[in-house]
Amino acid sequence: MEQFATAEHLASWAGMCPGNHESAGKRKAGKTTKGNRWLKRIPVQAAWASTRARGTHLRARYRRLARRRGRKKALAAVGHTLPVIIYHVLKRGTNYEEPGADFPDRLEPERLTRQLVKRRENLGHKVTLEPVPA
Repeated sequence: MEQFATAEHLASWAGMCPGNHESAGKRKAGKTTKGNRWLKRIPVQAAWASTRARGTHLRARYRRLARRRGRKKALAAVGHTLPVIIYHVLKRGTNYEEPGADFPDRLEPERLTRQLVKRRENLGHKVTLEPVPA
């Protein structure tokens, strides 16, 4: 993996980087980079398969992004994640450890609490939080 300085360089070479079209300070929709056309298909197909596996981090990422951006853009984002994962696994010489579908919730539990309180308040409930004694 010495040919690539970072994981992002590998993703760019594979053609899986998001486009960056900016005009007058506004970010507009951009196409993915050209890259290697044969290699570009592999992460997309693997991303499609990984979105079908239950309880995985990649499926949870796809579902979160698909809600906001749409299915195809979410698939491209997961396809970008795969070369990054592959780069780190090969560079470090370790096995891939699946972080699980609840990985973002474990990283920021306060954020999850705020989101759930906001959802409950939008439904018309008054929410008071009390910490559970240890």
